Amino acid sequence: MEVLDGNAVASDLLNDLAKKVQSFTHAKPCVVFIRVGEDPASISYVRKKEKTAAQIGIESRLMIFPETLSEDSLLEKISELNSDPVVHGILVQSPLPSHMDDRKVFNHVSPAKDVDGFNATNLGLICQENEHAFASCTPAGILELLKRTNTDTTGKHVVVLGRSLIVGKPVGMLLLQKGEPGNATVTYCHSRTPDLAQHTKQADILIAAIGKPHFVTESMVKPGAIVIDVGINRIPDKSRKSGYRLVGDVDFQAVSPKTSYITPVPGGVGPMTVAMLMSNTVKAFENSLANIQTR
Repeated sequence: MEVLDGNAVASDLLNDLAKKVQSFTHAKPCVVFIRVGEDPASISYVRKKEKTAAQIGIESRLMIFPETLSEDSLLEKISELNSDPVVHGILVQSPLPSHMDDRKVFNHVSPAKDVDGFNATNLGLICQENEHAFASCTPAGILELLKRTNTDTTGKHVVVLGRSLIVGKPVGMLLLQKGEPGNATVTYCHSRTPDLAQHTKQADILIAAIGKPHFVTESMVKPGAIVIDVGINRIPDKSRKSGYRLVGDVDFQAVSPKTSYITPVPGGVGPMTVAMLMSNTVKAFENSLANIQTR
C-alpha cells in the first residue's frame, strides 16, 4: 500500500507553474475571486487560493459583496469582468446565498475565463474532448494523482461514488476520454444504486465523492484497488481545539492495507484542487495570448 501524497504532488505542479509564469515577460495571468457573504469556510478557501496565486506569481484580486447583494447585481459584476481583457480567470466562491441560482451564476462566467470549470459550455466541451476546455479542478486533480501511480487506466474498471456536477460526473467523463489517463470503463453509483458493494468490489479504481464520513468500508474494496477519497467531512473530536477533525468518505485505517494506492484526508485530493485552479488560470492566460475561445 502506498499513500498518494496530494501535498507533494501539488507542490511539484505549483513549482512547474511558477517557472512557466516567470517566463511570461509582457504580462502575467490574473484571476478574480468573488465572495458573497461571510461564510467562514469560504473566507478560508479564498484566502488559501490568494496565497497560492501569489506564491507562483499569478495576480489575484478579491471582490467581496454582502450577502444581501441581488443576483442581478452579481451577474452585472461578472459581465464587467468577462469584458475586462486584463482578467483571465473568474472564480465565484460557493456556496452562494440562498436567493441566488448557483447554476445561473456559474453559467454567466465567460467559458474562456471559467477556471473553476463549472460553466455548462466547458462541461460540454469536456464531453467533446476539446483540449482548450477547462475541467473542474477536483476531477482534474484526481487525474494528476492517477498519473503519479503510473497506472495504465486503459480498460480499467473505474467506479465513481457520486454524481455531482462538480466531481462525480466530470471525473467519469475525463476517464472515458481517449488517451492516458483515460480509456477506462466507468460505472456511476449513487444514493439510489442498489447493492452498492457489489459494484465497488469490482473497481480497479474507486473514487468516493459521496459526502458521508467513513462510508466506504474494507468489505467494499477489492484487494489491490486504487482508492481516491474526495470526501471532506467534519466529525466531533473533543481532543481537538476546533472540536472536530476532518475525515474522508473512506474508512482509511480499515481500507488502506487492502489497497495499492490510497489518498488520505486531509492531504490527498484537497491540495490538488487548488493547484489545478492555478493550472487552469495559466491555461486561460495562454489561451488569451493565442486568441483561443472556448465556446
